[in-house]
Amino acid sequence: MSRRRALAGAATLGVGVPLLAACGDDGSTADDPAGDPSSDAPSADPSSAPPAETDTASTAPDGGALDGLVAADEVPVGGGVILEDEELVVTQPAAGDFKAFEAICTHQGCLVGSVTGGQIVCPCHGSTFSISDGSNEGGPASGPLASVAVTLVDGQVQRS
Repeated sequence: MSRRRALAGAATLGVGVPLLAACGDDGSTADDPAGDPSSDAPSADPSSAPPAETDTASTAPDGGALDGLVAADEVPVGGGVILEDEELVVTQPAAGDFKAFEAICTHQGCLVGSVTGGQIVCPCHGSTFSISDGSNEGGPASGPLASVAVTLVDGQVQRS
């Protein structure tokens, strides 16, 4: 687990637990549809909840969830996209050939910064990696980016 994920998890717990406690069910059912566990009405006032983060890679146009990381048409042929929240980079070395790699540089743990010229580039010290197999192509990185298995399903690149 990366330090970034650990801190994000701790911050989420620090904010989320009090919110969940405030939204608890008091068990009342008289004249209160929110207190009825069989009711479909939400139990909390949505206007008082913090705004939800939108992840376009995991939300369908109709608002439903998808298992995809990113839409295939958002990944350029010969290039790629960096998914910062997932700490992944998804590439398309050739048309229809999708690859994914952990986006943490093997030199000093920086998040890679761009995908250009057929390479994944780390902004910290200039390490470069192949978009085809994640191998180290230059710079001080000690090894390749770890591969992540992906597949294309309904126009979405998703984890296998």
